[in-house]
Amino acid sequence: MSAQILDGKKVAESVRSEWKARADKLVRSGIKPGLAVIIVGNNTASAIYVRNKIKACSDIGIYSEVHSFPEHATQDEALDCIQSLNENSHIHGILVQLPLPAHFENNRVITSIATEKDVDGFHLYNVGALVTGNTVFSPCTPYGVMVMLKKNHILIEGQHAVVVGRSNIVGKPMAFMLLEQGATVTICTSKTADLAQFTRSADILVVATGKPRMITAKMVKPGAVVVDVGINRLSDGRLCGDVDFESVKEIASYITPVPGGVGPMTITMLLCNTILAAERAQASVK
Repeated sequence: MSAQILDGKKVAESVRSEWKARADKLVRSGIKPGLAVIIVGNNTASAIYVRNKIKACSDIGIYSEVHSFPEHATQDEALDCIQSLNENSHIHGILVQLPLPAHFENNRVITSIATEKDVDGFHLYNVGALVTGNTVFSPCTPYGVMVMLKKNHILIEGQHAVVVGRSNIVGKPMAFMLLEQGATVTICTSKTADLAQFTRSADILVVATGKPRMITAKMVKPGAVVVDVGINRLSDGRLCGDVDFESVKEIASYITPVPGGVGPMTITMLLCNTILAAERAQASVK
């Protein structure tokens, strides 16, 4: 029997509905949640992502503004913009769209964002605080995965979770968040020797490697929950994940599709974090 589909669009709609009510409450009290996005260069994919985020903000009742810089802009120009936004009481969340041009230092730019406005959860403080479970904001993609699992009543505590991928954006924070919820966690990479030995032992398998369809059915434990964070464009223009969906869905208990799985949850959690930032800002002035 085929796996049940973890429908990210459906879960995202439910979550957005809940948080829109919170945004509306803020607006009624005189505060409109505000998100500022900084984009540097002319990366086509980044431009699309930013447009999607701005549209999502509009749909849920968040004010948004975009600060665009040309490819040749200096890092100091971006830092000055961030500093101004840090001091702007109408902006509750600041997001720097990655990747940045090669002459930028990612960590310096990200850590210049005030921690209370780091709604992407990429500030070194937030990433480090995952170890103790005390982040100001959780990174949006792994946060979205956790919400998706919870909304589908998938047991995490006591389960063996295997995360394939070690990025600071997904892999590492994903592992800590699963650990915080009581899972036994193994972290692997695409270079792990005999990777299948580890993935076949997973009750929950999260894959974020950027390698199309690298996880096949023979690498998955029957009945496992499979979360595919990857999104890759094939030579024919089609999108696919890091998991071979067609074969794996026949043995998994739950599986996320690509597209329509984790992607909608990532943007949704960005919106939630922005609304939460506005709520905290309101509370701090009372």
